[in-house]
Amino acid sequence: MLNAKRSMLTFAAALLLPQVAVAQANDEASRKIAGGGISVAGWMGKIDDKEVAAGQVLNNAKLAGDAKKMTVTTGPAVTYWNPANKASGDYTIKATFNEPEFMNVNSHAHPYGLVIAGNDLGTDNQSYLYCAAYGDGRFIVRGMGPAPFQMNGRGEANPAINKAAGKMAPVTQEIAMSVKGDKVSCAINGTVVGTYDKAAAVGAGKLKSTDGVYGIRFGHNTDATVTGLTMTKP
Repeated sequence: MLNAKRSMLTFAAALLLPQVAVAQANDEASRKIAGGGISVAGWMGKIDDKEVAAGQVLNNAKLAGDAKKMTVTTGPAVTYWNPANKASGDYTIKATFNEPEFMNVNSHAHPYGLVIAGNDLGTDNQSYLYCAAYGDGRFIVRGMGPAPFQMNGRGEANPAINKAAGKMAPVTQEIAMSVKGDKVSCAINGTVVGTYDKAAAVGAGKLKSTDGVYGIRFGHNTDATVTGLTMTKP
């Protein structure tokens, strides 16, 4: 009987190990980027509330370059936008993200991607939706309204998403988010990886609308460039 109990406890502990690993990964401290801040004309940013609670500030991340090629270096998890970049009705936003050295300062992959439907950005009542890719072949679609809400869990695998060959190897993702009729979709490298009912994303505690400002979002401790950020109408 004693051996049986020990076996059950060992089995239960094994089941908990992946959860512990995820928790430890999520607890990874955000670095502070020397010479941080925003130097791209017209752009603004806001770090996540949990980063603020940990003592981080916006200038501990860095957005440099110009509208054609932006270089992002984090630091705290952050959302960047230019208030002049707005989209309404049916539209598609796309950009190419290049991570030159996958996991260069991390023990696990961190996401980066597009933001759409931004309203009241920079305030406590901000709302937006983002689709972000990981260099290990996963993606996440998540909203802030202003509290976070998940659309596809916390990292869904899809073969369309490029995987880095290994730590410090380069990896590139072309990400697009589209609003068409009553649907919102995310495509990565030309393949639609997720489609969601607009009604599931808009409402009390979620998005105010799918109309709004678009921009980019980066997880903490991540380095990448963004090119070709554009908005098109059908």
